Amino acid sequence: MLESIADALSYAYGVEIVVVRIAMMLCDMIGIIVLMTTVIKNAYRYFHRKKHVKLMLAQGIALALEFKLAAEVLRTITVREVSELIVLGSIILLRGAITLLIHWEIKTEKAEIALEQQQEVQTAKEGVDS
Repeated sequence: MLESIADALSYAYGVEIVVVRIAMMLCDMIGIIVLMTTVIKNAYRYFHRKKHVKLMLAQGIALALEFKLAAEVLRTITVREVSELIVLGSIILLRGAITLLIHWEIKTEKAEIALEQQQEVQTAKEGVDS
């Protein structure tokens, strides 16, 4: 009886690990696809002199990092040793810090765009008033 319970738990743990690894790979692949799509689209926009390329690129990178961060969080489930946990924690902290910096950059870029648009409206009003 005890042996069959241990076997069932072992099987359940094995299934859990497989499901977690599939989810990790899926999150990693989505992150890579989002990043590559963002790079290609924004390279096109840059070479065609479109506006706000920097903002669009930063938003795409932030989204890709979120998927990669989700994969790292899932990876914590499969950690077996403390050294693996330390490395994984470091990766999560670094990716989190990069994500915060990118979000700060996005906020700054949006503020610059809003200021630019206000100046354009002000210039247009002055042109009409003249």
